[in-house]
Amino acid sequence: IALAGAWSDALGKGGLKSGQILLTLGDTEERRRYLNARATISTLLKMKAVPVINENDTVATSEIRYGDNDRLAARVATMMSADLLVLLSDIDGLYTAPPARDPQARFIPVVDRITPEIEAMAGAAASELSRGGMRTKLDAGKIATAAGTAMIITSG
Repeated sequence: IALAGAWSDALGKGGLKSGQILLTLGDTEERRRYLNARATISTLLKMKAVPVINENDTVATSEIRYGDNDRLAARVATMMSADLLVLLSDIDGLYTAPPARDPQARFIPVVDRITPEIEAMAGAAASELSRGGMRTKLDAGKIATAAGTAMIITSG
């Protein structure tokens, strides 16, 4: 609730409205629920409201959860036939190694295909508090690009 309120306040300062949507894995995999979620998001967009989408942690169990918002974002982007998915990170994209741990890490500006070598560069999440990290961003990239949605990882 606090996060939705923060988004509402921040967007309101720019004259925008927001609407919170809580989804589970089933909402992107079961046809009826998928269509309902897509219709809800479409309605918000037609109303010029910014959908604030998050995993519904209150009903998602360990067996039926995303566990991170990167893959959820990719599923929503493909659900909405988005041209582009932008994922924000605490670094400006993919590096050959985690830059906080390896000062020799080099920035990879473009990835045409996610290979095992690219996945190896991602490593694990940087903190125990994080459920994502670069690995889940690459997983999201696979989901998005398989459906024809381009993806950018950048800082923000």
